[in-house]
Amino acid sequence: MPGIASNRATPPLYQRQVPTRPRSEAKRTRIIEAATQHFAQHGYHAARVGDIAIELGIAKGSIFQHFGSKDGLFFEVYKRSVRSFAKYLDAPAEIRAAGFFEVLRYWLVRTEHLVHEDWIPYRISLLGNYGTDFVLKREINRFLLSEDPYGTVSFVRFGLERHELRKDMDIEMVVSIIDWMVERVQDALLTAELDPGLFRRQGELTEKKEARIQQFLDVLQRAIGTGADPAPIARPKARGNHRR
Repeated sequence: MPGIASNRATPPLYQRQVPTRPRSEAKRTRIIEAATQHFAQHGYHAARVGDIAIELGIAKGSIFQHFGSKDGLFFEVYKRSVRSFAKYLDAPAEIRAAGFFEVLRYWLVRTEHLVHEDWIPYRISLLGNYGTDFVLKREINRFLLSEDPYGTVSFVRFGLERHELRKDMDIEMVVSIIDWMVERVQDALLTAELDPGLFRRQGELTEKKEARIQQFLDVLQRAIGTGADPAPIARPKARGNHRR
């Protein structure tokens, strides 16, 4: 994302300085689980650490002792949520065999599962991407860059090894394009799922969604692909396993 590279030398703001004991780790996990539900329900700005503490029956100061601040707590919630999503190359073997752009299609088609099966972690990811302040957003960007939770780097290398992606582009640029663009397209597709009335002016929602996915893949292939058409495959039925 823009401006990430300039922050690489800056130490993270939200990190544990010392190892935690098993009981302490169990308490951290309880706090994160409760906070995940709370942030998902109320949003980042309206969420109150004091309310989370009351729900857990602990002192508010105990939460601050573990996480330092509300930002620190949300950051841990965000990382846990994002790590729960599947990676690109977790697609079925027959989809991977069909190529880089068919893997992308596979996950884009399954975006609607985020509403029905992974709504809470997806809601947290939306809050982290769009609903936090600049300082916290910078830490989120740093995390996405350093940990690569969706396996985008391995996925791009997969496309390069198959000679489906241009080799004259810097690999970090290709990774950034995938991260930026696929996330935004998924968010747009999910908006259509949540509010179909926005997209029913011309044709049915399913037809429009499939057309938008194909248009996006066509544009992306022209931008970063080698020009070879992806191998045609039978479109599989939607499954519950998906990547954000």
